[in-house]
Amino acid sequence: MTDQFSRIAVITGDHSLPDPTKRDGRYHEEDMVTHTAMVEAFGSLTGYKFRVHTEHAGLFERLAAERPDMIVNFCDTGLFNVPTQELHLPARLELMGIPYVGAPPAAMVICYDKAIVRLTAQSLGVPVPREAYIPADMPLDTLPDLYPALIKPNTADGSVGITKDAVVHDRREALDYLEWLRATLPGRDALMQEYLPGAEYGVGLIGNPETGLRVLPPLEVDYSRLPSGLNPILSFESKAIPDSPYWTEIKFKRATLAADVESQLESWTRILFRRLGLRDYGRFDFRVAADGEPKLMEVNPNPAWANDGKLAFMAGFAGIEYRDMLRLILEAAIAREKHAG
Repeated sequence: MTDQFSRIAVITGDHSLPDPTKRDGRYHEEDMVTHTAMVEAFGSLTGYKFRVHTEHAGLFERLAAERPDMIVNFCDTGLFNVPTQELHLPARLELMGIPYVGAPPAAMVICYDKAIVRLTAQSLGVPVPREAYIPADMPLDTLPDLYPALIKPNTADGSVGITKDAVVHDRREALDYLEWLRATLPGRDALMQEYLPGAEYGVGLIGNPETGLRVLPPLEVDYSRLPSGLNPILSFESKAIPDSPYWTEIKFKRATLAADVESQLESWTRILFRRLGLRDYGRFDFRVAADGEPKLMEVNPNPAWANDGKLAFMAGFAGIEYRDMLRLILEAAIAREKHAG
């Protein structure tokens, strides 16, 4: 770090506004706990001066007056907590000429559309689940025979639209869930995807291909404590409902993989990181099919930064404390800016 990048602004979601990714559509105590931990971790890093912005009204006017050297874009909820406006923040920062941490607008647009991510991965030889795209206005009289299947919105973050009932086993269950999804998220296209019954893995990366891209030890989602009869998936309940067993009983652990499997996951994530245009950090989620093959489920261009999130766990598996994970992400962006000249 040099004085060239010493004044850092951190932007998060707006705590005062509704947020569809939160319980009851608003911030709660558990959200503020992780926010405080993030602020304290950044504050413990020497050589930087941090200012955290949580209010979106007048945000760009404040940034124009302050002109920080670098902005940490941890606004994974979108401007004004509107998910479809997640790309608006980096786009505006580029127009203002202020460098920032994280994915550029183009990567966010591509990764927000799960069907496009799947097609891109497939073209690169990365295994993906069988899947059908179901437009919001398509009659539901004919559905693909993919049972058991996972139904989810084609565009969404934070497991919005994926509840504990998203795994369906027959046409009646599929129709019920699609009708609920259309009522809950009107106008949202859906995906009906082959349900993958095996282990679920996360692979995190920090850095950039041009200046050094580090792959963190893989994570496995541990569903073993989940009560019998509940679908082992990371549903909305696991992200936003503290009294749900999906929140309390699902844990994360270091994945134990054969060397060739771990090497293959690393290779796939490096290829996808570059092809999809991610920057500074990212996370890729895989799940194992019935035949034992891992298949790509999600690409997260700006994954959860919280100290209890998957990326922080993966950093911990590598012996990296939370504060140092944040430092590495920031320094990856600074190195990228310096490399670009």
